[in-house]
Amino acid sequence: MNQQIPALEVSDVVVRFGAVKALDGVSFSVEPGTVHSIIGPNGAGKSTMLNVLSGVYRPKSGSVRLGNQDLVGLRADRITKLGMARAFQNLALSGEQSVEENLMLGRHSLTRTGFIAAGLGLPSARNEERRHRGRVREIAEFLDLTEQLDGPVGELSYGGQKRVEIARALAMEPKVLLLDEPVAGMNAGEKRYISSLIAEIARSLSITVILVEHDMEMVMSISDRVTVLDFGRRISDGTPAEVQNDPAVIGVYLGTPSEKAS
Repeated sequence: MNQQIPALEVSDVVVRFGAVKALDGVSFSVEPGTVHSIIGPNGAGKSTMLNVLSGVYRPKSGSVRLGNQDLVGLRADRITKLGMARAFQNLALSGEQSVEENLMLGRHSLTRTGFIAAGLGLPSARNEERRHRGRVREIAEFLDLTEQLDGPVGELSYGGQKRVEIARALAMEPKVLLLDEPVAGMNAGEKRYISSLIAEIARSLSITVILVEHDMEMVMSISDRVTVLDFGRRISDGTPAEVQNDPAVIGVYLGTPSEKAS
């Protein structure tokens, strides 16, 4: 999907909410075309980091670079056009519209013909719509949604709707895909399917995936690298094996020996 994927560099990012430091000098690097997970307990700063990456929050200091472009200070829509797409934890789909129409919403930022041309049904607008719908059908096929394209999203299972959410983000042709707890609320079979899908997105479509997730079995099975946050600080960063054996991470997730004894 992407000819060239830039690396993502997060450097010394600080986010404050009043006196509270939600992120305290967080840095990490994400290699192109990999699955990079951000984990940590509730309140660790994971969602705050996704909000920084997508332009929802502007950090007090630090930088976020996608290739040579610093994203800090750019509007969220500009960051989207530079190649950052996000699928949210809470579904933000139009349940009464068809799957195809929901996916077409993801193509909006890629539309070149103007409002007037589209309204008048000019040939340029019709040709562009056909091209976008063709691309949407390719994405639907990749996510096993072809048979559901004409049906309303609201009639799909929860897992099916989550697939549509991911598909709509892919319809934006991203270089980097941000996923916020994509398997929350799913059964074991759905989790396995989404896990394999995320790995396939990075491998086959050459899209960088940044994953925030509480399911540690999933994280450790598909991640190339993992960054661990706790109270807004980075406490570990490495391969899944390195992170799993890091005493700082073991302390956060399992408690220190003195804590377990008490």
